[in-house]
Amino acid sequence: MSDGARSSGTEGPAAGKRASNLRRPFPVSTQWGKVRSFLIPTLVMVSVLIAWEAGTRAFHVPAFLLPSPSMIADAIYRNSTILLRESAITAVEIAVGFALSILVGVPLALAIFMWPAFARTVYPLLVSSQAIPKVAIAPFFLVWFGFGLLPKVLIAFLIAFFPVVINTVMGLASIEREKVYLAQTMGLGPLATFFKIRMPHALPSIFAGFKIAITLAVVGAVVGEFVAGQAGLGYLLLIANGSMDTALMFAGLAALTFLGIVFFLLIGVLERIVLPPHAGNGLAQGHGSL
Repeated sequence: MSDGARSSGTEGPAAGKRASNLRRPFPVSTQWGKVRSFLIPTLVMVSVLIAWEAGTRAFHVPAFLLPSPSMIADAIYRNSTILLRESAITAVEIAVGFALSILVGVPLALAIFMWPAFARTVYPLLVSSQAIPKVAIAPFFLVWFGFGLLPKVLIAFLIAFFPVVINTVMGLASIEREKVYLAQTMGLGPLATFFKIRMPHALPSIFAGFKIAITLAVVGAVVGEFVAGQAGLGYLLLIANGSMDTALMFAGLAALTFLGIVFFLLIGVLERIVLPPHAGNGLAQGHGSL
């Protein structure tokens, strides 16, 4: 058998396999990985709920101590109108507080990064402000701003803005100096280097700060409703706690969890729109090579 025949015999199946892989939109392993990343957490959650339901029924746990998932589902159904109304109020507080954390946090991070003297002055104040429990200062907001929307938004902002500042500063400072030197040798000025090189490099870190901040904004809004609320899911939890309606308390917690997940996913969608498709992969590969 000639060398050409041997090569065609051995390379033919491999070439056909490579061609079939090219025709597929995603490799089989990638498709299975996406299904598995959704399937495994779902199975774990379903298993926990089944064990929870079976345990409460088998040991006859009183409903005021720990209601079963079926009782919580029934409470969600019976109070769906109230939950939707209070969730809308809390969602506005979360969204406004988070937006305010971006509007203040990102420019503050830019100032800290660009002016070292400003950073030496402000950075210790920022760190010390995070050591103060927000529950302790919430009554002051009640005295100063009353029972309206503003105190809840301010508490959500105070809790959420610090991760935005820190992650933005870290992202801006993490770029390699060689990239900056390369941009300078190509004739880019400081402003063009910042917007074309440094800022795109910092975006993954900035969005990581946004994801942390949106979850903390949920906590801040609930803390504000605990102290100065007359509506919202936090206020509903207080009412349910006062009447020993534990099933309604769990229903409110489920609504808060749903709100947090929705806001987190929205930030993820925005991240996919803003960032180039290879940014997350490159970041993951970089961590994998360490």
